[in-house]
Amino acid sequence: MTNEKKSGSPKGESIYLAIGFLRRPHGVMGEMIMDLHTDFPERIKPGRKVYLGDTHESATLGSVRAHANGMLVTIRGLETPEAVGRFRNHWVYVKSSEVPSLPQGQVYKYELIGLQVIDDAGNPLGELTEVLETGANDVYIVRDEAGKEILLPAIPEVILKVDMDSKVITVHLIDGLIP
Repeated sequence: MTNEKKSGSPKGESIYLAIGFLRRPHGVMGEMIMDLHTDFPERIKPGRKVYLGDTHESATLGSVRAHANGMLVTIRGLETPEAVGRFRNHWVYVKSSEVPSLPQGQVYKYELIGLQVIDDAGNPLGELTEVLETGANDVYIVRDEAGKEILLPAIPEVILKVDMDSKVITVHLIDGLIP
């Protein structure tokens, strides 16, 4: 993966990836309950630079510890429930340029957005515009030039090949998926 692909959007601004969601303050020491929204919770460590809320306010995590299905986190410099309370119900982001590269042949989901999708006969189906996370498997939303959408389950029987070099995903349309 090159730095160019990780540097941000085509216009050059940063791409922010959600890693958690701050629920509410917990206790009297400025901890907050954070739901996890990452496949890599082990990367959420004290000292990690994060960006909070829609304005992507820069912050640094203080303490980090497991709690129920999520984590309890503190934000450096904010040591009371009142101080951290302003981040209640805010998303926690990292910049895509600050995440480690994946092993060869693996990609982050956000890197798939914008790839062209063709069927196994070479017919263009459109552009992948969104990846929905469901309980069973992800679903790729592909939109053609007319705005028509196709929903493709991200399963091996459907997603045949992802070619990041040519920016093309080759799929096999099974019954019920034909546009």
